[in-house]
Amino acid sequence: MPCSKTTGLRIYYERQGIGCPVLLIGGVGGDLRCKPGLLESELANRFDLLTFDQRGTGQTDKPDSPYTMMQYARDAAELMDAVGWNSSHVIGVSFGGMVAQELALQFPRYVRSLVLACTAPGGAGGSSYPLHELSDLAPAERSRKMLAIADVRRNEAWQAAHPQETEQLLQQAAAAASPFLKEPGGIMGITRQIEARSHHDSYARLPRIQVPVLVCGGRYDGQAAPEVVENLHRQIPGAEIRFFEGGHQFLNEDPEASEAVAEFLQQQCQTG
Repeated sequence: MPCSKTTGLRIYYERQGIGCPVLLIGGVGGDLRCKPGLLESELANRFDLLTFDQRGTGQTDKPDSPYTMMQYARDAAELMDAVGWNSSHVIGVSFGGMVAQELALQFPRYVRSLVLACTAPGGAGGSSYPLHELSDLAPAERSRKMLAIADVRRNEAWQAAHPQETEQLLQQAAAAASPFLKEPGGIMGITRQIEARSHHDSYARLPRIQVPVLVCGGRYDGQAAPEVVENLHRQIPGAEIRFFEGGHQFLNEDPEASEAVAEFLQQQCQTG
């Protein structure tokens, strides 16, 4: 594992594919041991993909101290240094989109273009759903709440009217959850990550981003709501915006979404 020059943090990463360099930054609690993951996407057939477990998650170190969005951005920059990349195109998904914003703002030389998916600017532009407020709920109640947040079509009324479908979705969500959170530092690390997320605010600084940007969201996302995604788009000069069928997982739900991301990146690779 590469080691951060600044903090000594050991970062676990994986790399796959050939072509133009693309850094993938995933969401809260991401763990590359959970499959299928970011590298099991169609993008691996088109680009040289690099992705990693962020601090507090997976096989990366989990220091028991407060995390900041600046630290997450620096981790990404130092990983690129470690693999010999001077810069790359960047895809940030959910929490990873917040990290990607900070990376582009604090370390702009590393970023050639940005895809910001199901994410938020914070501050006056609006934030993603405050997941830290769910920590005190009982597990079953939290799971049902998360189902409705991820896709607003699956609210309490829908769940009451569709008990069998709801149970299937809850089982799928449980199966997709990381089985590694019980490892030492697992719960602490994700808690620290969610705390850092709660302080994200790049809104007033976003006009400083000068690279090509594609902002995309799900039409039924209650975590990064469409109006918040639109606010993010309006604040970045020249950014494109696309909405797709689905909720917070629209990248897995609408085949057109991954294709649109790939086309955007291919265009940016050809132009610079």
